[in-house]
Amino acid sequence: QVQLVESGGGLVQAGGSLRLSCVASGRTVSSYAMGWFRQAPGKEREFVAAIRSGGSRYYTDSVKGRFTISRDNAKNTVYLQMNSLKPEDTAVYSCAADLGRGGTAVGGYEYWGQGTQVTVSS
Repeated sequence: QVQLVESGGGLVQAGGSLRLSCVASGRTVSSYAMGWFRQAPGKEREFVAAIRSGGSRYYTDSVKGRFTISRDNAKNTVYLQMNSLKPEDTAVYSCAADLGRGGTAVGGYEYWGQGTQVTVSS
């Protein structure tokens, strides 16, 4: 089993930055694909970014150039650096892990954290 705990969310003004962290425990996740998803009120959970075990990264179009996903295998941690935040980025952000390829679909991940709230004011 893999346990994931997110932190780093909060309230920020539009144009500001936040860095989310996701610490894994239970297993070393260096071989896992790691992803970030978000869910706004009244909306379905959506893909934000992912990084595979080999380091390849991919993003949803709306965050390209603003968000950066990274991982520190020594710390069993994945990060999401969020810059130039917009009100439409407001959501609960959750990280996810999968021993396979992960991908952009919610169903592609086996393990999930509880999420951290990000609120961007205009």
